[in-house]
Amino acid sequence: MRILVATDAWHPQVNGVVRTLTKLADAAKSLDVEFSFLTPQSFRTFAMPSYRDVRLAMPRPARIARLIEEARPDSIHVATEGPIGLMVRRYCLQRALPFTTSFHTRFPEYVRARVPVPESLIWRALRRFHGASRAVMAATPALVRELGERGFENVVLWPRGVDTKLFHPRAIDLCLPAPVFLCVGRVAVEKNLEAFLALDLPGTKVIVGDGPARASLEQAYPDAIFLGERHGEAPAEIYAAADVFVFPSRTDTFGLVLLEALASGLPVAAFPVKGPRDVIGEAPVGVLDEDLRNACLAALDISRQACVEFAADHTWEASARAFVDSILAVGAVLPPAGGLEHQRFVA
Repeated sequence: MRILVATDAWHPQVNGVVRTLTKLADAAKSLDVEFSFLTPQSFRTFAMPSYRDVRLAMPRPARIARLIEEARPDSIHVATEGPIGLMVRRYCLQRALPFTTSFHTRFPEYVRARVPVPESLIWRALRRFHGASRAVMAATPALVRELGERGFENVVLWPRGVDTKLFHPRAIDLCLPAPVFLCVGRVAVEKNLEAFLALDLPGTKVIVGDGPARASLEQAYPDAIFLGERHGEAPAEIYAAADVFVFPSRTDTFGLVLLEALASGLPVAAFPVKGPRDVIGEAPVGVLDEDLRNACLAALDISRQACVEFAADHTWEASARAFVDSILAVGAVLPPAGGLEHQRFVA
């Protein structure tokens, strides 16, 4: 089976969407499923206003059609609601082709953090975007319920996983005053990092990641250690060397970094909001508290082994199986590839 994924988020971006899609494709090989990706790398791009590290594609209809037909997919999945996602959605609708979508990002909250746009308008646009999808894939049961309550149809669960071969406990010393409180992710306003950086905590605060807010936060909080982006083994070693993973975001739909931290034996401190609550639930692997300082200090007493055992139940193989099963269950399979050829895209 060949699945084409249309995504506006792709390398060199470092975020949960890119990591999820990359790990999904790797894990699906064991299911005899081949993934290909339609990404901004195939088009001219421009820097996203207020976030110049993210580049948006400028796709042309004819090139979109040609790339889809060259891929000869058995199924099409639209992963993002950007220019590429919109154009591929339109391609499918004009040909009455089934497709699936996924809900990765809480855009209403992200946009509100930057500009005064009513959330209701953005939710309406998202409902319209996903409305023609055979299945809207969401990462947690709570998000599935929320999207249903907001008027989304055909919402299904697509759980996430963690690479326990990469993320696992190991003896690493960062040579920093202990305890080390770690936060990993995009350094941007929607991540609510100041709620962490402003805390009166012992030891050292460490931030791994980059983004548009980094310069201002480094200046405002000179006692924190900003390590920038790290790849491969480097972030895994930093996870293992820390004492508590702090997740101050109130808007993330899931947070892959939570599973990465837990697999490394790192307990979590977070606000009791949907993302961390959905991942951790009632498991004794983190502390969720509106007083984030209390959560950080209490998490120091959590068993690291309990964190490792919890993460072991979340595999990318199970995630890939759920993804493929959802496509098959809703019949989002295309006609023979020859049926896509020589069809003119209506602009």
